[in-house]
Amino acid sequence: MSLAATLLAVLLSERALAQASALPTPAASPPIQDNSFLIEEAYNQERGVVQTIQTFSRTSGSGDWIYTLTQEWPVPKETHQLSVTIPVQGVTTDTGRAQGLGDVALNYRYQLVGNGDAKVAVSPRLTLVLPSGDRKRSLGAGGLGIQVSLPLSLVLSDHFVTHWNVGATFTPRATDVSGETASLTSWNAGQSVVWLAHPRFNLLLETVATRVQAFADGGGTERHLDVSVSPGARYAFNLPNDLQIVTGLAVPIGVGANHGQRSLFLYVSAELPFWHPAR
Repeated sequence: MSLAATLLAVLLSERALAQASALPTPAASPPIQDNSFLIEEAYNQERGVVQTIQTFSRTSGSGDWIYTLTQEWPVPKETHQLSVTIPVQGVTTDTGRAQGLGDVALNYRYQLVGNGDAKVAVSPRLTLVLPSGDRKRSLGAGGLGIQVSLPLSLVLSDHFVTHWNVGATFTPRATDVSGETASLTSWNAGQSVVWLAHPRFNLLLETVATRVQAFADGGGTERHLDVSVSPGARYAFNLPNDLQIVTGLAVPIGVGANHGQRSLFLYVSAELPFWHPAR
């Protein structure tokens, strides 16, 4: 379960590694196309703008929860982007409940194709997952991990945008609560459709599939496939000094092997220019 929690922390936070608009709108009302929840969009932060993202997800039944704080910076413009994701989580273990810091992710993204003004954008990401979570309490993978992701964004029309993800996470020396070590590899894929009902109000339908390799209770490792379909909505508040705050709500619903599992997902981000480049 520790590796699954690590994957969830990275996936929940990295879906918003983006900044820019693909639609022309008045300067006073920038649209919100870079604030998805479970799916990563292929738009890097634009020059001079920093984004701070907070998410919270709680699974019904088990009561497991995860909070993430992510901050993204262009270096120095949107071609290169650095970010950090810090998760705090609560999980159910064989000995009770555990709460604390999870595995921190250090992320680099390269704007390979397009940008927020293009019809097509591609922005591959490389992530180093630090073993900062306590593996003895099921809060971390117990070893250094590497994650790669390839997000693709397509503008279909003035009112519809779709995003596609594929990625993998490799932990060469993961360690479980008993001290057993193994090499673990997990895969993820996802797709979303966003209806731009209004420049400041969007509806989303996201689908995520994760093939997780994890430690088995009886020793060794096992694989399981988790699939979720998540309807959601987001709204932007455009405030003075070019500050934009986006809030969102989604309800991920498990299908297939995790049928019946439901979660509540909350999102809030703030985008603020830290300097105004010369134009």
